[in-house]
Amino acid sequence: MRTAKWLVALLIALALGACASNPGPPKTVRQALYGLGERAADATLAAPVWQVPDGDRVLLLAPPEIDATLAVEPDQFGETLTRALLAVDSGPQVLDWTPDGTTREAPDNQWLLESRLVAEGPPLTLSDRRLLPYRLELALRRPGNPAPRWQQTLTGALDASAL
Repeated sequence: MRTAKWLVALLIALALGACASNPGPPKTVRQALYGLGERAADATLAAPVWQVPDGDRVLLLAPPEIDATLAVEPDQFGETLTRALLAVDSGPQVLDWTPDGTTREAPDNQWLLESRLVAEGPPLTLSDRRLLPYRLELALRRPGNPAPRWQQTLTGALDASAL
């Protein structure tokens, strides 16, 4: 009986220790960019420009512009943003396509999403990792119209060890 109590106490201590441990830095690029993609998707879908129901929205994704000092490939960020937009319940249709400059009119439910990820200062060195401050600029505009109808800027820092 005494051994069983000791064993139960040991198992509880190990379980609590595992819960309190530091998960460490993200292990993959997808993990490092996942939160950024979710924040961008949430901000975009909360924009006040939408004039159609949630399920009828179509987003055309322009290729993202990425500051080379952040060591993020445009395709990686584009995939993360696409996945985050598609993961939203009743979210938009997402097309990885940008209309050419000759497009004059588009249906009311089509919007072009442009994104630009810029380094926002020097890397921050912590005891166990390096963080890369960023500024993500998002803009929604109508195809054929160069003026954005909505803009949002998100700031934060990416974990360099996962990039």
